[in-house]
Amino acid sequence: MIQDIYPHVYDNAFAHRREPRPDDFVFFHRDEKELLIKKEGGDIRFPQVRETGTEGLYFAFLIDDTAFFVGQDKGKSDPGLEGFEYMDQGLFRTVKPRVFGFAGITAMQLMRWLNTQHFCGCCGTPLEESSWERAFVCPNCGKTTYPKLMPAVIVAIVHEDKILVTSYANRPSRGFALIAGFTEIGETVEETVHREVMEEVGLRVKNLRFYKSQPWSFTDTLLMGFYCELDGECEDVILDQEELKEARWLKAEELPDRSGEVALTAEMMERFRLGIWD
Repeated sequence: MIQDIYPHVYDNAFAHRREPRPDDFVFFHRDEKELLIKKEGGDIRFPQVRETGTEGLYFAFLIDDTAFFVGQDKGKSDPGLEGFEYMDQGLFRTVKPRVFGFAGITAMQLMRWLNTQHFCGCCGTPLEESSWERAFVCPNCGKTTYPKLMPAVIVAIVHEDKILVTSYANRPSRGFALIAGFTEIGETVEETVHREVMEEVGLRVKNLRFYKSQPWSFTDTLLMGFYCELDGECEDVILDQEELKEARWLKAEELPDRSGEVALTAEMMERFRLGIWD
């Protein structure tokens, strides 16, 4: 998956922030949709501190011993570097080196949040950066805000030798998907599984088994993947046509090969195809 960058080690601890060094990298965005990169052969890289200078940098995270920073004006200032261009964040699913794909989308999530932190939502006072944690604090009322993170579930429903796959309505398709949805207030993620399955395909499920989580920074989301079984024998689907255009049961041999893809959905489907999901 996109966060699997071994042997590299990701460290986002705010306490580990340090001053920028010449070989560190700096992120700049355009319209919170594109990141500034330079193509070098088949690889990409971000601007380095030696090219941008150190003024106005905001610590993002470390990968191994290299620090990554958000550029001036919360990444909105274009440094005008020769040989660099803006790349759509969606393409970071497949860029090389893979560690830069993960770094890029994580930085975009951070920059989207940074660019909303101007005034207190309670009293309207200009916010100040916290000196000891990744947060903004209101100096008037003390309200503290943290980076945006939305929990959501990915659900693989299995019955006998089949899995339920879907395709979304009214959005570009990347192939088959699984049931998915955001957790609502006052709801456990297990309850989210039951509710989303009922809402989208009108089925009941049982024997939920948590598989794995994934940070999905494209949408500020933390995904939690579950396998579960159909509760009963009736496979008839009642489709929510506002969310989905299709839902059907497929056997393992009918599934496409999804190996090497970066999304939790693809990995869960691939494990079912290979017979190693249970």
